[in-house]
This record gives sequence, structure tokens and C-alpha cells, in this order.
Amino acid sequence: MEIFHISAECYPVAKVGGLADVVGALPKYQNNAGHHVRVVIPCYDSKFKNENEFECVHWGHVKLGSFHFPFNVLKEKTDKLGFELYLIEIPELFDRKEVYGYQDDIERFLSFQIASLDWIIGRNEVPDVINCHDHHTGLIPFMMLYCHKYKKLQNTPSMITIHNGLYQGQFGFDKLHYLPEFDLAHVNVLEWDNSINSLAVGIKCAWAVTTVSPNYLNEINYSANGLESLFNLVRYKSRGILNGIDIEVWDPAKDNMLEKNYSIKNFEKGKQENKEKLCNLFNLDPRKPLFSFIGRLLEEKGGDLLPHAAALALSENYNQINILILGSGNPIIENQLNSLLADYKGNYNTFIGYNEELAHLIYAGSDFLLMPSRVEPCGLNQMYSLRYGTIPIVRRTGGLKDTVIDFGDDGNGICHDQATVGDVCYSIQRAVDLYDDKKHLNKIRKIGMSTDHSWERVCQEYIEMYNLIIKKK
Repeated sequence: MEIFHISAECYPVAKVGGLADVVGALPKYQNNAGHHVRVVIPCYDSKFKNENEFECVHWGHVKLGSFHFPFNVLKEKTDKLGFELYLIEIPELFDRKEVYGYQDDIERFLSFQIASLDWIIGRNEVPDVINCHDHHTGLIPFMMLYCHKYKKLQNTPSMITIHNGLYQGQFGFDKLHYLPEFDLAHVNVLEWDNSINSLAVGIKCAWAVTTVSPNYLNEINYSANGLESLFNLVRYKSRGILNGIDIEVWDPAKDNMLEKNYSIKNFEKGKQENKEKLCNLFNLDPRKPLFSFIGRLLEEKGGDLLPHAAALALSENYNQINILILGSGNPIIENQLNSLLADYKGNYNTFIGYNEELAHLIYAGSDFLLMPSRVEPCGLNQMYSLRYGTIPIVRRTGGLKDTVIDFGDDGNGICHDQATVGDVCYSIQRAVDLYDDKKHLNKIRKIGMSTDHSWERVCQEYIEMYNLIIKKK
């Protein structure tokens, strides 16, 4: 079948979070399974765009109310990502470094969605299915059903995959005229809580809804930032499909970003060499257990817990543990984390920002990975850490609950129930005790490294969903 994935992010072209990793991996495995897969994202001013060759395969104009924006559809020439990649180039709106965070984001992503559909209807054939991702593409299912110019796509199945339901893309009805012409009898479909809610529209209009873990599908039925009743209403067409990871990119035996490659057969020596490299970089002691955090420093990720929890854990285990933070986000949290540097020199360090190579080294060289998330629809970091023999310490929420089982229950990690400093510190103390029992520690590492989180399994679940909605035609 011909599958279109339409998204705001795709690794390695443009990445802010886990959305990019999914859209950069799932299509490749669908392609390998014999399907014809195309990924469509905006054309940002990115390193990938500037360093690779593209050809223009379509051009046109987006009409956004009284505004007209020329656009081009650029195809990456070599399909080097394992699928066909298309960038929607709208120079006045997307020739910028960042993916999000601009005052005209509503106009940017509306124009992207309209340009994508304009190109699709200009082709000779319509796709078998269009898979939209998050609110940035949430209006596409509505436009396919109700906008006059897209009548050709009325019977094309659409699916929306929700990576994070907290972000919904609301805007006022004063911008209703941005949408292509449709019968105003359907205007109520756009409304949620007195505004146009892009995510809600996608959920209402898509033929199927998926979330990125089974447990997250359960959670959003009672905690979804105001969309709880809607999720309950569409439960009949919803499924939670746990994300996978790209085991070709995330493979400690082949990862060229590591100091030393290793497998499940020689992980002790391999992890120790990577740990020594990491500790040398950050002035830490490789003989002590190393606790790391990788991610956005936001309340959603439990980032606000880290300064107090780190200080408390370091004080209680004086000179006995190391903590390393890699991430960025809330400037207040960043400053709080940096303020600990002077007091815990030699046992604590930070890297404010993001570095892909460093992240790989941290997964390989750490003993434990902290994930005290308040919200984690799926989470990929815990899967990366398991693959690299690093034990995740997680709060039982979303996909973390689906993928990490406490070692007390013969599982692969350490779990706690509350997003509190006390729970984080208690879990760190359990990890310190485990670290001293090397036989038990290595048993848990082996369990984690042997867990299958590959995309082959996930790919089949998506194809099953596509086949179900295609039958509805």
C-alpha cells in the first residue's frame, strides 16, 4: 500500500522530541515490509537540508485568507533515510532554524497542511492511507472530509497518531477564513471549548486514532488537558501501539559514537570503558555508580524535581555517587541545576543543551537513567538505556509503565509511583544498594539488553490498523 506520513518532525532532518524519532524510523520499517512510504515535513533551515541534494517535484501557492505564499515540494534524491522524504518549502514561513516557538506558528503549520494536500490532490493517484502526527497535522482529516477542493480525498482513510496530547494547537475562530472553503454546516466539527482545537479536530475526523503506548491510551481517558470526554467518545476507533526504537541506530555493538563497542556477551568491559571516557569528560569518578538524566528540563519530564533530588541524594550519599544532567528547557531549572556545581564538584556535572553524540555515550557509560516524568506518552529514553545495559529509574506513567518492570518483580528497572523528590531519592538509594550487588546488577542489565523493542513488531501493528480502516471504504 502507499502510505503518507505527515509530521512536523523527522529525525535526522528536524528533531525536538520523540516525535522525530518515530517518524524517522517507522516509515523505514514499513518500507522494508514492502509498502511504498512517503514522509512529508516542513522545509526548515536545517543542517540536513543544506548538506543533501533535493529536487523540486511540485510547486504552487498556498492561500491563507488574504495571504498567498508560494511553495515547493522538494524530494531528497537518494532516499538515504530508507523511505521517500519530501520537504514542503514555504520560504516566508519555514526558512528558520527552529521547529516551533514563533508567534505565527498557527499560520506556519496551517500553510504546511494545505500545501501538503494541494500536492497530494495534484498527483495522478491518491494514497491508500494518510497517517497524521500530533496537532500540527490535525486539520488534515477535516479538510479531506469537508473542504471542497479536496473532494478527491473524501474516501481516503486517515489516521492520527498522538505522541503528546498536552499540546493541542488551539486558535480562535477569527482565523477560520484561513481554511479552504467548506460547507459552514460542518463548522461545529472544528469547535472545542469555544476555539478551534487542531488535535480535537483530528481526533473527531480521522478514521482511526492511535497513541504511542497502550497505557497512555488509558491515561488520556481521564487526564488529557480537557479532551477526556472526546477520547472516551472515540475509544471504539482507538488503539495504543507502543513505539519501538531503531535498533540499527541504537546498537552498542555498532554505534560509532561510543568509545568502545560491546554486546550482551561483553557488556561489563564495554560499559566500563565508556564510563571512564564519560567521567573523564565531566570530572567524575568511574568507580562510583553514575546516575544520568537526558531530556527536556520541563515539569512534564519531572525536570523541576532534579535540582532538589540531586542535592539531597548527593548529600545523603556523600562522595559515593555521581550525577550527570544533559538537557535544556526551563531557564529556572537550568540555573538551579548549575548552581549545584560548586557544592558537589567531582560528583556532579551538567551539560545544558543537547548533543546527540554525548547522549549515546551517556546511555552506554551510565549505570542508571533517571526518568521521573509526570507525563510520558511512550518514552524512548528508557528503551535506549535498556538496549545499552543501563538500568532505567522511572515513574510508573504512560509508556514507562508499559516498558519498565521493577527488579523487585524480576523486571528490568527501578520504578516509583509518585513524581516527588522523596520517591526519586528513595529509588536512587535502592539503585546504590543494587550497584553493590554486581551479580544481581548484571542479571538485570542482561534482561534489559535482551528485550525486543524493535520497529518490526510495531510496524505490523500499524499495518493492521491501516488495513482495518481501508476495509471501511
